[in-house]
Amino acid sequence: MRSDLNQKIYVAGHRGMVGSAIVRNLQAQGYSNIVTRTHTELDLTNQAAVEHFFKTEKPDQVYLAAAKVGGIHANNTYPAQFIYGNLMVQNNVIHQAFVHGVKKLLFLGSSCIYPKLAPQPMSEDALLTGKLEPTNEPYAIAKIAGIKMCESYNRQYGQSHGVDYRSVMPTNLYGPGDNYHPENSHVIPALIRRFYEAKVAKAPEVVIWGTGTPRREFLYVDDMAAASVFVMQLDKATYDSQTEPMQSHINVGYGSDVTIAELATAVAKATGYQGNITFDTSKPDGTPRKWMDSGRLNRLGWHAQIGLEQGLELAYVDYQKNNHN
Repeated sequence: MRSDLNQKIYVAGHRGMVGSAIVRNLQAQGYSNIVTRTHTELDLTNQAAVEHFFKTEKPDQVYLAAAKVGGIHANNTYPAQFIYGNLMVQNNVIHQAFVHGVKKLLFLGSSCIYPKLAPQPMSEDALLTGKLEPTNEPYAIAKIAGIKMCESYNRQYGQSHGVDYRSVMPTNLYGPGDNYHPENSHVIPALIRRFYEAKVAKAPEVVIWGTGTPRREFLYVDDMAAASVFVMQLDKATYDSQTEPMQSHINVGYGSDVTIAELATAVAKATGYQGNITFDTSKPDGTPRKWMDSGRLNRLGWHAQIGLEQGLELAYVDYQKNNHN
């Protein structure tokens, strides 16, 4: 059942890839009272500023998509900033939402919350069963704290205050608004950029690190936004039927994965690159497989709509429009 379209909805992190997709989804559904603030307008790590924002704006719902994010290099270089910044944002937004009467909040996490050696596909019950990947442990710890904070507020204030705070964990995302920086972008935007530049330069080959055999799962960002709004709009009884009070987060994945070699071929096709693809097997492969178990979400009635081929074409259009002269 759709909520009242006049509800005031605050989307934190509306300039990011996921936050902007959530705003697009809400607007497409007819929600017109969407509140946003840029980082300059509202520093979410500043407790007093966040308190003032909630006191004056009084939103009905909150999508918490704001986070300090980065690749392996950034996570390794600035671990203190990653754990501090993310914990502060979450603590301030979730607590002030509660203090100012927000009943519904959705927290967006990350697949890195799961142990490095979690069984594949990674199900929700793998959380806290083993050691995390060391490179992004500070970020993962913050995201785990966000899930547990939502659960704790539900447990303490669900009955007395009607609090219903939920969490979703996306797999690897790509699409409009992605980061195509040559050093610190994720695999799909990095490949789109490399194949585009190789096409322009008429390079005879593109060399990919590793063997091409690791498998990864990818979800188009507008699918992630659709899943986020879907989970937020579920009635409480339905949501509770597939979750537990202390394990209430929901994975959001595409449902299947591809090898890096298959991905490279698909990106080459999307960008129109006609040269050869070779693999430098002297370079590391990383984790053999990262794949989310999205069964919980599928049982609730949601499935991804946008396949990799279509998604890559849309992402490439966005790259051409926004990322080079």
